[in-house]
Amino acid sequence: MSGAPNICLIGFGEVGQILAEDLSAKSGALSAWDSLFCETDSAPSRAAGAVRKGDTAEDAARDADIIISAVTAAQTLHAAEDVVTAIKKNAVYLDLNSASPNVKSKAADLINKAGGKYVEASVMSPIGPKRIACPMLFGGPYAKDFLPAAYSLGFNGAQFFSSDYGKAAAAKMCRSIVVKGVEALLTESLLSARHYGVDETVVASLSDLFPGPDWEKLSAYMISRALEHGGRRAEEMREVAKTVKEAGLSPLMSSACAERQDLSAAHRYALDNKDLPDMLDAILNGRGPERPL
Repeated sequence: MSGAPNICLIGFGEVGQILAEDLSAKSGALSAWDSLFCETDSAPSRAAGAVRKGDTAEDAARDADIIISAVTAAQTLHAAEDVVTAIKKNAVYLDLNSASPNVKSKAADLINKAGGKYVEASVMSPIGPKRIACPMLFGGPYAKDFLPAAYSLGFNGAQFFSSDYGKAAAAKMCRSIVVKGVEALLTESLLSARHYGVDETVVASLSDLFPGPDWEKLSAYMISRALEHGGRRAEEMREVAKTVKEAGLSPLMSSACAERQDLSAAHRYALDNKDLPDMLDAILNGRGPERPL
């Protein structure tokens, strides 16, 4: 790939906006499409700035050398379907979405049959701290050849993981059982503990069982992540449940986690409180028929 590539971002939420900022100086033309672009006052519309907003996904992707998909988990396959008629021959389609191995393989089949080169990617940490350079696992038959171009664009945390589709996704999904599961467990545990007035004792006991972290600070952070991103995390955990089921296991924990994450999203207002006790009180005081816990 010679010269600055034209890059298209499918999905212009938190991840898409971070990538747009980090790629702006290293790309040729930078375009994007998001379903919320039709609303002029939506967050994606306001954040677009100098990025060309496509009228449709096809319009945004038409001249792109690299298409980066960063949509919610449930939209992974739809995003690939939306660009197949416009993708240039040999254009790289980098799929960052948190979807099951089966969904990633289906998306790969669509893109590759249309003449593109599908590269599976799994983001293995929150994207905020290291932004485009956060750890990622690349997979599929085109992944290794794409790495030099990816590094030149700033994907410095990327590494080749497997030439088979689905392996990187499986690693991400299995990791999420723990990460999103701990968020859900802490939310349920500490809300109950706060109700009974024993939350300080429970948090202190966690330090005895798992020494090292500041458990009050960590709990506030993890619960806040569920409050802020619970809807998106619930979608991801439903993909995780599919992954577990496809392994021949019962996704009991993953399915329950998806439900808890969904419930957390209804209490986003509690993010105004940074201290753990205040955050828990805000959630408990705001519960009701429309905001169950």
